[in-house]
Amino acid sequence: MRLIPALIALGCLLTAAVPVFADAVDREAVLRAIQKPGRLEADIERDGRSHPEAVIPLLNLETGDRVVDLFGSGGYYAELLASVVGPSGEVVLHNNPGFEAWGINGLNDRFNNRDPGNIDRHTRSGINLDLGPESLNAALVVMAFHDLYVVPKRYNGEEYVPVGNPANVGYFLEQVFAALKLGSRFVVVDHAGEPGSETELVADLHRIIENFARQEIEARGFHYVTSSDALRNPEDDRNRIVFDEDLQGHTDRFVLVFEK
Repeated sequence: MRLIPALIALGCLLTAAVPVFADAVDREAVLRAIQKPGRLEADIERDGRSHPEAVIPLLNLETGDRVVDLFGSGGYYAELLASVVGPSGEVVLHNNPGFEAWGINGLNDRFNNRDPGNIDRHTRSGINLDLGPESLNAALVVMAFHDLYVVPKRYNGEEYVPVGNPANVGYFLEQVFAALKLGSRFVVVDHAGEPGSETELVADLHRIIENFARQEIEARGFHYVTSSDALRNPEDDRNRIVFDEDLQGHTDRFVLVFEK
């Protein structure tokens, strides 16, 4: 009779000794997430414009990883990321009040009477990220990095005049860098601005010049890895604001990949 408890104990030891291997998040994993039943209609409609199957694999994730969707607004990418990292992983959907308000309809649709996966809604003031040191396996910011350079303005009856200053981009990037584990990736997707234009004028169009963005990020310690042309559109007039109805979803967008 004493043999049975001994065998059970041995079985537990053997089970504990078996390593658990994580699955790499590749293009096929993202395509499976895209095809998952029950996704929001607005997300499905966006897939063809955003091509997440080309963007998400650049994060170099595995199942069980923890990743942040910075200024993720309505959470389109957050839900896809939650699907690919699985229930043992976690997605931090970071917003500030402005980005949360911008995406409130999407957030309500996503979280009300639905299970979008293991997503931590993480709203903080301004550019205070509060992510914790070396707590993340990857970070993603999609079409929001340029907003850090926008100068707040108000119409005085004749013209728009500055009423504030742009964000402290260095502080923002230092926080991202500190939150990532060594070897983790930071992927930036944004609307391309016209090279040679003034930074403030480009930011007013809610764009950013690709080389400028790369230099800013590298200056804060990140190592440039690669880029992707998956979201390029050479027909885009980069001197127009991205909110023009015929441009929305069809701008020329760059994808830059960095590593800590």
